[in-house]
Amino acid sequence: MTEKKAHDLVIIGGGPGGLAAGLYASRARMDTLLLEKAAYGGQMLTTFFIENYPGFPEGIAGFELADLMKKQTDLYGLQIQTAEVRGVVKEGNIFDIDTIEGTVRSRAVIVSTGADPDKLGVPGEERLAGRGVSYCATCDGALYRERTVAVVGGGDSAIEEALFLTRFADRIHVIHRRDELRATPISRERAFANEKIVFEWNTVLKEILGEDEVTGLLLENVKTGQTRKLAAAGVFIYVGITPQSSFLEDMVEKNEGGYIKTDLTMSSSVPGLFAIGDVRAESVRQVASAVGDGVTAAIYAYKYLVE
Repeated sequence: MTEKKAHDLVIIGGGPGGLAAGLYASRARMDTLLLEKAAYGGQMLTTFFIENYPGFPEGIAGFELADLMKKQTDLYGLQIQTAEVRGVVKEGNIFDIDTIEGTVRSRAVIVSTGADPDKLGVPGEERLAGRGVSYCATCDGALYRERTVAVVGGGDSAIEEALFLTRFADRIHVIHRRDELRATPISRERAFANEKIVFEWNTVLKEILGEDEVTGLLLENVKTGQTRKLAAAGVFIYVGITPQSSFLEDMVEKNEGGYIKTDLTMSSSVPGLFAIGDVRAESVRQVASAVGDGVTAAIYAYKYLVE
C-alpha cells in the first residue's frame, strides 16, 4: 500500500490567523492545506462590525473582512478543506492529523483553533450575538458611546473590561451573582471609584431582550427571586474562556488554562508545531494580533522545513 504523501504545512483553523498563515505559506510555494471544521473566518463571523482593523477607517463587517481574506488566499492557491480535527500525533518528522474525513499527513503544523468564550445559555444570547451581545469590549466598546451597557461577571476580565467601557458608555451595570468581586484588589478599587459603574449584586441575567438588537435585560435577584427589566443597548459577557486545544491532549506544553505555550516565533514545545491567535498563551485576542501571529508562524514554519 502506498503511503499517503505529506503536505509541507497543515493549518488547523480558518480564523484570521489561519488565513494569514495560509496566505504567506501559499505565496512561499509551500504545499499548504487549511482545515476548518465550520466556516472560514472564525470569530470574525460573529462580530457584526469591526472598527479597529488597520486599513478600514470606516470599519468593516466581520463576515466581509473574512471573505476578503479568503479571496486573497484563493489567488495563491491555498487548499481549504472542511474537516474537524480529532487528534494529532508525530512520528519521526511527520505529523499525522486525525480528522473525521480521514488522516492527513504534514511536515509542519500551525494550530489556529482559537478560544471560545463560555456562554450563559440564556434566551436571546445566541440570536443577538454581534448585535448587542459581545464577548470583547476592546473590539466593540466604541460602538456604545454615550449609551448604557451591562457587563456580566465578577472576575478580572469582567472588571477590566467594565473599566475600559467607561471610556465610551455613559453607564455600565456590572451584573454579579455574588455580593463581592473575585477581581484583584486594584481592579476592584478602580471600579468602585468610577462613577459610571453601577453594581447589581446577587443578580443573574435571565434573558436578553430585543428583536434585531439588544434593548434590555431581564435580571433576577438570587436571594429574593424578584425579577426586573434593565434598559441597555449592549451586554458584554465574561464568565470564562476555553481554548480549543484539547484535541492535542498532552503532546504540547500548555499553561494551567489550557493555552499552548509558544516562543516569539510561535513555536510550541514540539518542533514543527506552531500555535497562533487566541489558542496560544499570552494572546491579546484581537484580529490584528492573530494576523501577525499567523504571518510569523508561516515564516518560521518555512525556515523549519528548509533547515
